[in-house]
Amino acid sequence: MINKNIVPIIKSLNLVTEVQKGNFGLEKENLRVDKEGHLAMTPHPAIFGDKKKNPYITVDFSESQVEMITPSFKKVKDTYYFMENLHDIVTENLSEEYLWPQSLPPVIPEEEKIPVAQFEQDKKSEEYRDNLAKKYGKYLQLLSGIHYNFSFDSDFIKEFHERMNTGESYKEFKNNLYMKVARNYMKHSWLLVYLLGASGVVHKSYNPSCIARLQNFDEDLYYFENGVSFRNSICGYRNKKELYVSHNSLEEYIGDLKKYISDGTIQGAREYYSSLRLKSKNASDLLGSLEKDGIEYLEVRSIDLNPFSRIGIELKDMEFIHLFLMHMLLKGECSFTKEDYLSAKENEKMLATHGMDKEFTLTGVCGGKFKVKDLVIAIFEEMKTNFKELGIYDEDMEKVFDFQLEKVNNVEKLYLNRLLKAVKEEGYINFHLNVARKSLEYTKMNSFSLKNYEDMELSTQILIRDAIKRGVKFNIVDRVENFITLEKDGIKEYVKQATKTSKDSYISMLIMENKVVSKKVLNECGIKVPLGNNYDDINEAKSDYRKFEGKRIVVKPKSTNFGLGISIFQNGFTKDEYEKALDIAFSEDASVLVEEFIEGREFRFLVIGNEVVGILHRVPANVKGDGIKTIRELVEIKNESYLRGTHYEKPLQKIKCGAIEELHLANQGKSFEYVPKKDEIVYLRENSNISTGGDSIDFTDEIPNVYKEIAIRAAKSANVTFCGVDIMIKDIKNENPEGNYAVIEINFNPAIHIHCYPAVGKNRKVGDKILDTLGF
Repeated sequence: MINKNIVPIIKSLNLVTEVQKGNFGLEKENLRVDKEGHLAMTPHPAIFGDKKKNPYITVDFSESQVEMITPSFKKVKDTYYFMENLHDIVTENLSEEYLWPQSLPPVIPEEEKIPVAQFEQDKKSEEYRDNLAKKYGKYLQLLSGIHYNFSFDSDFIKEFHERMNTGESYKEFKNNLYMKVARNYMKHSWLLVYLLGASGVVHKSYNPSCIARLQNFDEDLYYFENGVSFRNSICGYRNKKELYVSHNSLEEYIGDLKKYISDGTIQGAREYYSSLRLKSKNASDLLGSLEKDGIEYLEVRSIDLNPFSRIGIELKDMEFIHLFLMHMLLKGECSFTKEDYLSAKENEKMLATHGMDKEFTLTGVCGGKFKVKDLVIAIFEEMKTNFKELGIYDEDMEKVFDFQLEKVNNVEKLYLNRLLKAVKEEGYINFHLNVARKSLEYTKMNSFSLKNYEDMELSTQILIRDAIKRGVKFNIVDRVENFITLEKDGIKEYVKQATKTSKDSYISMLIMENKVVSKKVLNECGIKVPLGNNYDDINEAKSDYRKFEGKRIVVKPKSTNFGLGISIFQNGFTKDEYEKALDIAFSEDASVLVEEFIEGREFRFLVIGNEVVGILHRVPANVKGDGIKTIRELVEIKNESYLRGTHYEKPLQKIKCGAIEELHLANQGKSFEYVPKKDEIVYLRENSNISTGGDSIDFTDEIPNVYKEIAIRAAKSANVTFCGVDIMIKDIKNENPEGNYAVIEINFNPAIHIHCYPAVGKNRKVGDKILDTLGF
């Protein structure tokens, strides 16, 4: 029954919402190239860990061919953004190399010099690749692309099975459902090749075996004059001979593949180079798993890398593929004999090779010859009709179709034609290198942000990013609380806000949260801390004004973060100012500290285990004058930096022009309309917190080791692994700490992003340090 158009059935069974749901994943291959556009001859970067164990970043055929793999997501856009993250992570961690943004190779060496992927603990994988090299040549194996993995939501299939009551088992029903999609897809596979084809010209160093069939594009390049996708063409990524694999049932599909394996035609199921593969749970024993568990998902394999999309594929193209696969289930079927199968394969191959020829025609699924545009429009209309009947055709879906129709109605908008035009204007190597450079520049400007996870703390984003890089699986347990799990090689850790881990005890956190207790603990360990008093009663604190009159003091809440409620008086204060400072501090906490002001500059030491991994000097919010602009104008300009944002979504926070800043300027005899002299530095805050617009300057390499040792002792005083130690130092060149320093605070759950993205200085790679400490 499901072989016919099932739109009425889906409606009658109230499964319209469910049929739209699915699971989505991407696998993407990119060649690594040097800065001249030659194939990189270096091994797979060690920074990504064991290529066999990293579930996100590995290699395909060659050591030079990076493969990026997303997990499965419930939404197309989530898959897209995760691939964007993978692309960025790989891009920024390549040393003097780029990701080649095209399916066809760059300048490549003689075939014997192309490095085949090496696996120390898996010689079978090496042997498999060596056999491919002998059979097809290494050049062919360098053709790269994108695989789009899709499955319908399992709850939909279960409900559909139960309500249809066909008498089949759930496994049989599921297999038959996917086989219908596969048959219809095979008949229409040329459509995605046409819409997404982006591999047009090949460099002469590629030296294809079918070179006699190609035309000269210029002296260095060859192409099929009317081709749409070289990768899918008669010269592309295909089996030695056209294999017929029945799609009438899963049993026949498996049986045909087993026959080809047994007679030596192919090594295994993964050497069946079809535009669509049936996939199951166990990839290493695909046919056995298909027999046991049935079809789990479909793998669309004909997608070229799109050099006009930063990550190789557009989100709207991914959304269209989903609609296309859904339509393949909904629509009815014609016959699918061996002749129909071979005709469908011929359609795909010949369109890829000659599809831009105005006289080129395709065989329709139920017979007849049609011009490409006419058949594309007819398929679109059929899709729209089905979706409108289901009541799901809306404005968003219309935009997806319009995106594709723009290419169909104006062939110059097809990726293939845009590519030919760009190569003609800029040159093959220059165009692709320019694309790669722009991608790297974008990545560097946004490397602190993990796409689709921007609502999480920057420190957590950094830790997840570094976990992905080295192949540590992560899972978000509580997004609001920034609570995640990390897992690899049998080790599992729960982590909250990047540095709250099992390595630290609850009492350590309580010690650091309580500034009175932490001062006592530090003092008992022989570490200099500021003198002062603790007050639980605001009236008592105000009555002690005389004790502090004429002294330099700091008023702050006992438990404070982000510099909230802190007032600093370096040059005296009135009774009104003292009482106002207490009002502010008590508004943040029920207990307040009034302590001596320590002379010097404040430095944040980030301690992890027995090592200081980063030191920052935090400069209060400030502007530098040019003799022309007002302070307000200078603040606006400084806030335009890509590093500055609000709500902690960026490493530095925007400077505010609020009441606190206005008061601080007034104390200097200035206002927001004051015009600073050229190079004059004007401070808008007393406190130096990044959260209030301060600048972060890295001093890790400038501070003498003696102060690093003090910071480590301070962390050990609270028996803590992850700790932020704030130290005032008068003279950082003085290696005698006596009278030259004081520890202001020790902080639990220190922010790590400020050490990774300082305003001045280098990234201290703190995420990697955390993962090392956790045993990953």
